[in-house]
Amino acid sequence: MEQAEVLRNKNLGDTLVKKLTARGFGAYYCATKEEAVAKALELIPATDVVSWGGSVSLKEVGLLEAVKKRNPVIDRDTAANPAEKTDLMRKALTCDTYLMSSNAVSKNGELVNIDGNGNRVAAMIFGPKQVVMIVGMNKVAGSLEGAMDRARNVAAPINAARFAGLPTPCAKLGTCAECTLPESICSQIVITRTCRVPQRIKVILVGESLGF
Repeated sequence: MEQAEVLRNKNLGDTLVKKLTARGFGAYYCATKEEAVAKALELIPATDVVSWGGSVSLKEVGLLEAVKKRNPVIDRDTAANPAEKTDLMRKALTCDTYLMSSNAVSKNGELVNIDGNGNRVAAMIFGPKQVVMIVGMNKVAGSLEGAMDRARNVAAPINAARFAGLPTPCAKLGTCAECTLPESICSQIVITRTCRVPQRIKVILVGESLGF
C-alpha cells in the first residue's frame, strides 16, 4: 500500500472515530489486521459466549480462529442439518458478543447493512450484550446515499455470486435489479444511525481493504 493511502486511511479513520463516537458507538482505528484482532480480543472477555454472522472480513483478519481457540462459541457451520443450523442462528441472538462487519459506512458514521435471512442485522439491533464489527476502510462511502449504493450494488452482488446457483439477477448482472425473489439476499436493509445503548456496538475500522 502506498504511504499516501496509508495516511489517507489514518486521517479518514480518525475522523470517522469521532463521528461514530458522537453517535454512541464504541469506535477504534487500527492500521493493520493484526492490530484489529488484538483490539477485538481486548474488547471480548474470555468468558463471553461468542457467535457471528457471515463475514469475509472476519475470516480475512483471522478473528474467528482466535475466538474459537479462546472462547465458548456458537458456530452455525457445525450444524448437521438445516434445522440445526437455524436453531444455532436463533441461539446466537442471545450470545454475549456477536461478531460481524458492515456492508458500508457513511462518512458521517451511519452503518448500512443488507441481509437475506435477517439473522445478522437482527443480532446487530437487539439481543447480544455487545456487537463487535471489523470494517475495512474500503467500505467507507461519501454519504448515506453512497453507502446504500455500495451495499446494494457492490456488496450484495459479490455476496450473491459467492453462493453457487443463487438465481438472483444481481449474481448474473453484477448490480442490483430490485428483485423480489424468495432467494433475495436484500430482504432487509438496515440503516443504523445511532447506538441506542451507548457503546454496545463497537466498530473497529481497519486501514486495509477487507471483504466486499
